[in-house]
Amino acid sequence: MEQVTDHILAAARKVIAVHINYPSRAAQRGRTPEQPSYFLKPSSSLALSGSTVERPAGCELLGYEGEIALVIGKPARRVGIEDAWSHVEWVTASNDLGVYDLRYADKGSNLRSKGGDGFTPVGPALIPAADVDPSRLRIRAWHNGELVQDDTTEDLLFPFARLVADLSQLLTLETGDMILTGTPAGASVAQPGDVVEVEVTGGGLSSGRLTTTVTEGTTAFADFGARPKTDDTQREEAYGSREAAGLTAVAPVLTPELKKKLESVATATLSSQLRKRGLNNVSIDGLQATRPDRRVVGVARTLRYVPNREDLFKTHGGGFNAQKRAIDSVNEGEILVMEARGEKGTGTVGDILALRAQMRGAAAIITDGGVRDYSAVAGLDMPTYFANPHPAVLGRRHIPWDTDITIACGGATVQPGDIIVADSDGILVIPPAIAEELADECIEQEKEESFIFEMVKQGNSVDGLYPMNAQWRARYEQWEGAQGD
Repeated sequence: MEQVTDHILAAARKVIAVHINYPSRAAQRGRTPEQPSYFLKPSSSLALSGSTVERPAGCELLGYEGEIALVIGKPARRVGIEDAWSHVEWVTASNDLGVYDLRYADKGSNLRSKGGDGFTPVGPALIPAADVDPSRLRIRAWHNGELVQDDTTEDLLFPFARLVADLSQLLTLETGDMILTGTPAGASVAQPGDVVEVEVTGGGLSSGRLTTTVTEGTTAFADFGARPKTDDTQREEAYGSREAAGLTAVAPVLTPELKKKLESVATATLSSQLRKRGLNNVSIDGLQATRPDRRVVGVARTLRYVPNREDLFKTHGGGFNAQKRAIDSVNEGEILVMEARGEKGTGTVGDILALRAQMRGAAAIITDGGVRDYSAVAGLDMPTYFANPHPAVLGRRHIPWDTDITIACGGATVQPGDIIVADSDGILVIPPAIAEELADECIEQEKEESFIFEMVKQGNSVDGLYPMNAQWRARYEQWEGAQGD
């Protein structure tokens, strides 16, 4: 088979990479795209097998991602899916390297984080595309000799022919251009001195092992550009999980047992117990519900809108903005809480995004702003709590600004991870640290109130009974013991 050479690399005028394409990676990231999305890598990032790649000085998180690269053989412009594969001449291994320390500065372009010299090694051998079935290829990656990625193209979200056809709708894929087709789960971080290998096989053919050795950069970034910085969120993304990144695992705050307890007690009871603890400002007020018959318990995710400013809406309002990112990352049982400053003169969510949240398993949406497409939103099984219906689009009053931060909604402060309980009586925000104790005391309070109700029903005065004095407390304890017999 033909080998990848400097001549092959020089022919690549464009290197196009796909964000998410393997179901295993989508599950790891917690989001499954409905359509493919792409970013460009400069052709200067290409490198041959056996080369080294520098982890830039000051960077901590050089991520590797084993991928299958397609090499275009004949130009493709507005081709159909049925013809697209004929425009691919070669298949080979690639490694979509990048530094997570610079993701914050890219605004989605990935130029700084994934465009460095040597950040796209490919090869070593080229597999003829005509000799393989694109749905029966295998991609594997090794980190210091340990197999860390192993997947096939059988159930890709976006088959290769679809990628070629989709890209060709807007741009001409030229001879030599390369498409990196996404990475499966298992991608992680390499340190200086580590060796990463990637291999593609199919139809009895192999690309051979693409080998890249990581070195440590020594030239510091200048102070006139973005400089490396990272946090635990980026570490978790780079390594694939908190555990792999060496971070403390986050125990689920809302366990099934706690959720069941909170579902069993009235919102009024929860409110009274919160007040006993001095928490008087934990209700989200002034909203109505599309499903007042439903009781919802879930963990808060947050989204903040800021007042519209036309120049900022141009940079933050379009594309995969904060609103869409929040909707597309909400998980099973979570409640998306939106800060709209009580502004009722525009919609903050409509039918399509509300449906997307429901499909992802969201327990509810709460916004102190308006809702568009009210009839459709009200027809969903997932409850939405909102200030009022309004037909106007988002850009009239709001810019979706950021997610998973502390916000204000309906007069209450809400933090990511807070427990939300909502029903026809109201919406409460419960600090997770006290939720278990609170639920237990609410259950006890309602048992007492059941006893009091029964005693009043039998004709007893509420004097000394509500609240119970010592005499009634003794009778209650006898009654409670009998209930358990």
